[in-house]
Amino acid sequence: MAEKTELKEYTMQEVEKHNTEKDCWLIIGNDNTGGPKVYDVTKYLDDHPGGAEVILDVSGQDADEFFEDIGHSDDAREELKKHLVGTLKLDEEEIARRKKAAEEAAKSSGGGMGGVVVIAGVILAMAFYFKMKNEESS
Repeated sequence: MAEKTELKEYTMQEVEKHNTEKDCWLIIGNDNTGGPKVYDVTKYLDDHPGGAEVILDVSGQDADEFFEDIGHSDDAREELKKHLVGTLKLDEEEIARRKKAAEEAAKSSGGGMGGVVVIAGVILAMAFYFKMKNEESS
């Protein structure tokens, strides 16, 4: 059985320094995918099907949401594994930042269901009103 190599932990501040075409790192991963991991994608920039610019726009940052929203293929996920250099160190400050970002995302996308319930309630009230009016006139 092969030994599992221990990955180096990097802080957000360390990752943020790697934000150029000559030195490009990303953070991709979340609680559902095994935690945030750090990738050095510098050598992959020219090979990225979407072009280097889309990666450079998020270089030195947490690009997980961006990566997941695009809907990358299994092949892309396998390619990403080749560039793994470590994990993101989740100190208290980083945990608080991530929690706040998740709460803000939930707030901005969570309002849709409430509107549906209100609309359904209004439709039911109108249907009841017209049914009662109809029965009164009969």
